[in-house]
Amino acid sequence: MNVKIKRIDPSLPLPQYHTDGAVAFDLYARIETKIKPYQFEMIATNFVIETPPGYMLMLAARSSSAKKKGLNMRNGVGIIDQDYCGNEDELYVLIQNLTDTEVTIEKEERIAQAIFVQIAKPSFTEVDTMHHTSRGGFGSTG
Repeated sequence: MNVKIKRIDPSLPLPQYHTDGAVAFDLYARIETKIKPYQFEMIATNFVIETPPGYMLMLAARSSSAKKKGLNMRNGVGIIDQDYCGNEDELYVLIQNLTDTEVTIEKEERIAQAIFVQIAKPSFTEVDTMHHTSRGGFGSTG
């Protein structure tokens, strides 16, 4: 699969997979950003990525961000649609500072990871009733 990518700042690196078994590539901060305690900021990643047909691009937190700096992705995961790839459609990550001190994200610091996920787009058939027994709802399995 060949993916088109545009860097806003060409001095920053292209994405890379850091091990042979890695399934996600890292996203970097394009500019230094300070996040006040318990606040969140949109972090520019420097990339516009054209997601291939049949895929979505999923953004997720890096495990080391929470452990080392007390940072987390505010929305858990980000879903990037196939048509979000215009010249100005830079990827951003919403990062929250979970600590009681200001945290600085340095330019070129790895802040999140991204993975291409194959998707299906089914058609929907509306029915009046479902032919399965209800399980009970949210948290019903314990």
